[in-house]
Amino acid sequence: MKQERPYPKVMISPKAERSVKSGHPWIYGEEIRGAEGEPRDGELVDVLAGNAYMGTGFYNSVSKIAVRLVSRNANDVFDDRFWRRRVEYAVRYRKTVMPGADFACCRLIHGEADQMPGLTVDRYGSLLAVQIASFGMERVKETVYRALWDVLAEMGETVTGIYERNDIALRGKEGLPAYKGWYRADWLPPEPASPVAEIVENGVRYLVDVENGQKTGFFLDQKYNRAAVARIAAGKRVLDCFTHTGSFGLNAALGGAARVTCVDVSEAAIEMAKANAVRNGLDGKMDFVCEDVFDFLTRLAERKCQDYDFIILDPPAFTKSRRTVQAAARGYKEINLKAMKLLPRGGYLATCSCSHFMTDELFRHVLADAARDAAVSLRQIEARQQAPDHPILWNVPETDYLKFYIFQVV
Repeated sequence: MKQERPYPKVMISPKAERSVKSGHPWIYGEEIRGAEGEPRDGELVDVLAGNAYMGTGFYNSVSKIAVRLVSRNANDVFDDRFWRRRVEYAVRYRKTVMPGADFACCRLIHGEADQMPGLTVDRYGSLLAVQIASFGMERVKETVYRALWDVLAEMGETVTGIYERNDIALRGKEGLPAYKGWYRADWLPPEPASPVAEIVENGVRYLVDVENGQKTGFFLDQKYNRAAVARIAAGKRVLDCFTHTGSFGLNAALGGAARVTCVDVSEAAIEMAKANAVRNGLDGKMDFVCEDVFDFLTRLAERKCQDYDFIILDPPAFTKSRRTVQAAARGYKEINLKAMKLLPRGGYLATCSCSHFMTDELFRHVLADAARDAAVSLRQIEARQQAPDHPILWNVPETDYLKFYIFQVV
């Protein structure tokens, strides 16, 4: 560095240096070898390998991830204008990759993939739902929120409220309290009367509850995968497993499916799915079952059911750590094996995994094993990932998490 820096310094191990040079933004506590200038939790520190400047990031001694880099440019000044540029860059990217009506319902900021670590911002029409999972972003959130308001306003977009869904356990690991509620500021309009917004995705209308819904209210990352299912659903008898609020089933029904059965273990999810079917005039084409999917598929197999020629498997993440990957692989194999056995020759299977730890290579291996045991072949129609508003950085494997395949079973 050519100039005197105002930030405390942390020195990192050779292992961390290699990781940072490869483009990864995280430095673990065990990789810090020393510090100068009393780093404080939630504040910025410079990261050095020997005397070489590696970047600047948010420090947190409480977290397993001790530093989350936000810049590798020693000339950056981390003022309001810096965060405004970051926000504008992220939002304009979405405007490009989610054109037209899709921009009204998308993820505006995707954490590390937008160089704003631990920050998620989802847009549901005029409501923004926010989740913060890092101490550093918590400290600059007011600046970021105001930048979002300004950037969207300049695009002619209206924001009527910002709802914070900071009720996640991950905040505890950062030393942050868990809570949820409307963010208040004098530059925002009065608090909206309801935390429920109506969205339209792929022509399907949904009510999204940003206060009580899963994550920030809705799973936006499967948007174009649901459209891919709709494209081949015409005339099919569809079974939508782990339906949650019915999104895949609704897309299939709107795509012309002869009949759709939606299954989920959550009674609340099934009730919402039913309401969504009514909202879209599709309730006459859809049935709903509140039951454990594993048990449901087992029961169908026992009676040699031949009722479906298109099965969709969209399970929750079976693993959130490397330690449980093999157990998760057994779960994925079980549901896919059962589905393959239930389908007639020439039937269709859409299947996915949303766990980063279940790599694409391992997931493909699981599917191949299931096909072998079911004595079928898989004719691949599509291999997909998350929608581009959830961008994947090749140098940050954690951003690459969703695997989605459509096959014909032959």
